[in-house]
Amino acid sequence: MNAGDLDRRVQFRRATLTDNGLNQTEGFADHGSPVWAAKRDVSDGEKWGAGQVNASILSRFQVRASSFTRGLTAKDRLVCDGREYGIIGLKELGRDGIEITAQAEAD
Repeated sequence: MNAGDLDRRVQFRRATLTDNGLNQTEGFADHGSPVWAAKRDVSDGEKWGAGQVNASILSRFQVRASSFTRGLTAKDRLVCDGREYGIIGLKELGRDGIEITAQAEAD
């Protein structure tokens, strides 16, 4: 992964519980500082093969590995270019990177 490939800023969000006095509701709040990432949208052919045929955007993001990015989970969310993605998979790319597969609803 080259530094020039990391051309997007992404913000991660983590679930939080808010108590309004009557009940607790789950929401998401920014988690950590934005990080640089590379983004690649999954082709329709790949989505079809994976059984993903709904109106959504499936993307893969690559970020540099750090103690922060290694602590991310599928319960977290990712925001890129104003669109919020649910994380559906994380995997290591050697010792230096992490690939995040994420899905967002299409407009």
